[in-house]
Amino acid sequence: MNPALSSTSSLSASSAAATATATASTSGAPSSAPASWFSGIVRGRSDKSGGARMSGSSAAAGPDAGPIKGKNQFRGVLLKYGAKPVQVAFKTGEYKQQVIFIGGLTDGFLATEYLEPLAIALDKEKWSLVQLLMSSSYSGYGTSSLQQDAAELDQLISYLINKEDSEGVVLLGHSTGCQDIVHYMRTNAACSRAVRGAILQAPVSDREYRATLPETAALIDLASTMIKEGRGSELMPREADEGSPITANRFYSLCAYMGEDDMFSSDLTDDQLRMRLGHMCNTPCQVIFSMADEYVQAYVDKKSLVERLCKALGGAEKVEIEHGNHSLSNRVSEAVQAIVDFVNREGPKGWDDPWN
Repeated sequence: MNPALSSTSSLSASSAAATATATASTSGAPSSAPASWFSGIVRGRSDKSGGARMSGSSAAAGPDAGPIKGKNQFRGVLLKYGAKPVQVAFKTGEYKQQVIFIGGLTDGFLATEYLEPLAIALDKEKWSLVQLLMSSSYSGYGTSSLQQDAAELDQLISYLINKEDSEGVVLLGHSTGCQDIVHYMRTNAACSRAVRGAILQAPVSDREYRATLPETAALIDLASTMIKEGRGSELMPREADEGSPITANRFYSLCAYMGEDDMFSSDLTDDQLRMRLGHMCNTPCQVIFSMADEYVQAYVDKKSLVERLCKALGGAEKVEIEHGNHSLSNRVSEAVQAIVDFVNREGPKGWDDPWN
């Protein structure tokens, strides 16, 4: 979403790391653990990091070693999954199944209120929660792209496979993070085969929001002109986005009709939605839609829209949360319950091993 739309509970990477009991997990001795189900599909698997792993629950470290130490204090592992300084992730629990949380524009660690109780609930089910930072996190979204997000998400999944013996992941997107999931699954990257399910929480239209601002139409024209002149990677004027420097390419993607980010707009036809979302039919998918989402325009029939989105996704599970706001900060328990129910039902136990 537009910076004004994103959750207000995001903390900086440094404060999140300071409040968590974090351990760098970038190198270590080779492990004697058996190869994961994904071995052979990704190169460079000869070395594993992290030393000895917990064999069962993260509670093995002691009775007080749950995933949450206190309010806004997560206990887990801070890991570096790529070469860029921003490419770090925070993982709670030492399990071989992970839910990867992908935030929206301006988001980073601790982006939504439901992450704390979700970490606790997933730990009880022997799932880890992974929160990642990408080049687009915080104020970086304006100079990034869906393609870059997808590439970095693929790097994270590769890390989990090769270094953590992952047996499968579920992707959980919030707001614009939903676009990242849809785009990533379209790439058919090697590691996308490890994705056992996708959850789209608050898939809403950045374009329909920006269309309510009087300056948007002229700025879209400017972005279009810059792109045609080969200047798509150059920055737009400051009024295009007060919260972040933004390139013509990214502005057009978010704000223009049928731009790359335009996936969930209510005025798209059924055929257009199918064209944008139809490839998700091969991935079990859940849509969690907030029926009081403050960033869905008043003229939009929310029930009709979520029904059309689920149909375009190939029959995704629909979860309507009455009175829920965009980040579900007022419906935390309902959000956690819906996510955990889906993960339990559609996790690795729900499928045959795709490599056999």
